Amino acid sequence: MDNHPASWAPRRNLVVVAWGLTTLLLVGTVLDATFGDGKGAVLTGLATLAVGAFAVHWTLVRPRLAADDDGLRARTLNGTHRLPWTGTTVRLRSTRRLGRDGVTLELEHGDQLFIFGQTDLGEDPRDVLDVLTELRTRSTGA
Repeated sequence: MDNHPASWAPRRNLVVVAWGLTTLLLVGTVLDATFGDGKGAVLTGLATLAVGAFAVHWTLVRPRLAADDDGLRARTLNGTHRLPWTGTTVRLRSTRRLGRDGVTLELEHGDQLFIFGQTDLGEDPRDVLDVLTELRTRSTGA
């Protein structure tokens, strides 16, 4: 168990690329507004906002999921949510859309539901589930 991470977050290189792309789009927006047409500036401005929102989100919610002997911590823009092992359900959900399979990790505790994909975790959700199952077994003895 010692060789597995106890926390998961979006890959650092993905966050850096998102910030770089946001910067390039912002420069493009300014140049388009100054020398181009207004419609192009609006479109590049919207793209800047969209990519920038992802960059901000991925920067602020690090780590996205963490686990220890006491339970789980899920981080969102609203703060960190503690989920004790007791009463928390951890499962995988597989979906198929547009010919592609998608796997997400779902954490449910009471009326709270947290869904993490591979981008959120920086790793395959199946691998994260394996680590969480092992940690849970070790900490609860069940």
